[in-house]
Amino acid sequence: MAVTLNIDADLLKTYVFWGTVLIVKVLMMAFLTGRQRMKKKIFANPEDAQSHGGKVKLDDPDVERVRRAHLNDLENVVPFLLLTPLYLSTGPAPWIAANLIRGFAAARIVHTIGYLNEMSIRGLGFLGGIAICIFMAGSTLYSCCSIA
Repeated sequence: MAVTLNIDADLLKTYVFWGTVLIVKVLMMAFLTGRQRMKKKIFANPEDAQSHGGKVKLDDPDVERVRRAHLNDLENVVPFLLLTPLYLSTGPAPWIAANLIRGFAAARIVHTIGYLNEMSIRGLGFLGGIAICIFMAGSTLYSCCSIA
């Protein structure tokens, strides 16, 4: 299968919608971290601690849990956002591609809910998202083998 520059319009809409949902979710994690810091009056910088009447502490378990969930999003959502247009440019089956995009978004939402609530289901969300990215990367590379 050859790489094309034409991406199916409906697939592009699906990618734009779910990509935007994921970007908003990643941005919201920063607010959740800030909310946790304000609630516990624990800050990473002395000027923040001073202006909010708190203390500097870098190892609070509740704040760190939210920060780790945010970092995990950055490590997984950004590659997905970069990889997906490459995958879509190879002309995949629309039904499969649309469900991979939706599946990744669902997996990341499950991962975040699980992570923030200390639930073991977060592992399924993580593995589901990684499996989708690996599939899309492999499919993209396979589609491009004849031209590389």
